[in-house]
Amino acid sequence: MKWFQKSVVYEIYPRSFKDTNHDGVGDLRGVIQKLDYFKELGIGALWLAPVYTSPMADFGYDVADYCGVDPIFGTIRELDDLINKAHEKEIKVIMDFVPNHTSDKHPWFEASRSSEDDPKRSWYIWKKGKKDGSPNNWLSTFGGSGWEYDDKTQSYYYHSFLKEQPDLNWRNPEVKEAMKNVLRFWLDRGVDGFRVDVVYYIFKDAEFKDNPLNPQFVPGTDNPYMEQIHVYDKGLPETLGVVKEFCHVLEEYKDKCLISEIYAPFEKLKPYYAACDTKIHFPFNMNLIGLNWSAEDYRSLVEEVESNLREDDVPNYILGNHDKSRVVSRVGKPRARLLAMLQMTLRSTPFIYYGEELGMENGDIHEDEIRDNFEKHVPGMGLGRDPMRTPMQWTAEQYSGFSEARPWLPVASGYAECNVVSERGDPASFLNLYKKLIHTRNTSDALLKGKYETVDVDNEEVYAYSRAYEKEKFIVLLNFSDQEQKILLRGRYVLVCSSFMDKAKEGNVDSRRVTLRPNEGQLLRVEV
Repeated sequence: MKWFQKSVVYEIYPRSFKDTNHDGVGDLRGVIQKLDYFKELGIGALWLAPVYTSPMADFGYDVADYCGVDPIFGTIRELDDLINKAHEKEIKVIMDFVPNHTSDKHPWFEASRSSEDDPKRSWYIWKKGKKDGSPNNWLSTFGGSGWEYDDKTQSYYYHSFLKEQPDLNWRNPEVKEAMKNVLRFWLDRGVDGFRVDVVYYIFKDAEFKDNPLNPQFVPGTDNPYMEQIHVYDKGLPETLGVVKEFCHVLEEYKDKCLISEIYAPFEKLKPYYAACDTKIHFPFNMNLIGLNWSAEDYRSLVEEVESNLREDDVPNYILGNHDKSRVVSRVGKPRARLLAMLQMTLRSTPFIYYGEELGMENGDIHEDEIRDNFEKHVPGMGLGRDPMRTPMQWTAEQYSGFSEARPWLPVASGYAECNVVSERGDPASFLNLYKKLIHTRNTSDALLKGKYETVDVDNEEVYAYSRAYEKEKFIVLLNFSDQEQKILLRGRYVLVCSSFMDKAKEGNVDSRRVTLRPNEGQLLRVEV
């Protein structure tokens, strides 16, 4: 198996992880300082959100220099040090790669907007407006028009996100080559792979046709971006070809991986699993986020994936990230525990967003504490991302051990109990549940590479499946109801882990009847 098929990957949002220079913002030294924590947890790879040089209009996703490190995080030498020290501990490092857009302060864009005759002009998407205004009806994901008028050349440039994030023109081969060289720059420094940000957006319709309106859109209730059906400004078929080109760059090196961020139904994700013959690429599957809470819906989603992927494909099921509400805040603590068991026992590469292993919840952000421009542009609709980016909760001390200074975002309430130190000492904590599940996964051939099969337990509230490899076999039972459920099983089993981490309940299971408490998951080892 390749390392990324075996690894549990941990997403770090560096601003919020650990501050060592007392400025209230996390830094690379903070990540280095916590490498032993990742070993304790059983993590095999780290995914770093952007640390590139940036004006921080979108906190690093507006890149001003793809080959530099922003001083707020440290230096490129410190990033080298992190990569090397992580490798010494057998931990891989995945960097965020942001190819759709740059910062408006990037030298490429500054040249592009300087003159219609500048060689970099065609590196971005420029259009003259129609008589009644902008070139077409395309919207920005962050609210308002996707077109920004520029006085100097009396033209509009397109931005899928903030106006400070102009989109690159991926129909220009010079752009492709420049971005491939960015990949090579970091691969030469020892980076093990890349998560490709918003890859689904990089191609736009060459004729700039208007998007059709969404007849189901409810003004004042729905996200304004959903006013349109986005068929011409993202998700174009040319995207797959560029992903293949990225893969070819990584194939120039040994043992690398590429992961694409795509929010789309599985049928649209499927072609991306076949983007690379060497199977070093896979797309994120975000479809668990917001899925209706029922055994049938979860079973159906997993079965759709399993029935459409080959044995050497790399499935994954994302529960959360830096853009989405934290799992506990979405579904509650018991259900979040059940989802942890689901994620760690399916055939997949699991990704953990920092703090999910503690059961962290969204923070309360007062109006004067808002930092996210998304919330500022589309206020009051719950679209802001500050609540799920609050500082990592290390201790019960002031500022949760994240910093000795006031953090850039307030620490979430409840950190006095929900923190690494406190949870280490609680056998039933989220942290110890994650450690148990990850350790079991890391030491089990059945969970790492075993076959998946749905198990019929004659109970529509319980999703059950097996993972088996050679003589090792596990049964996973997940109760999606708020009521106790009893099921019958044949054979002999040992309870490896309950999602509630009741040590007294671990051990032999009555082979005739298993009782599942509301929203409980149980991992059972089949006794041969």
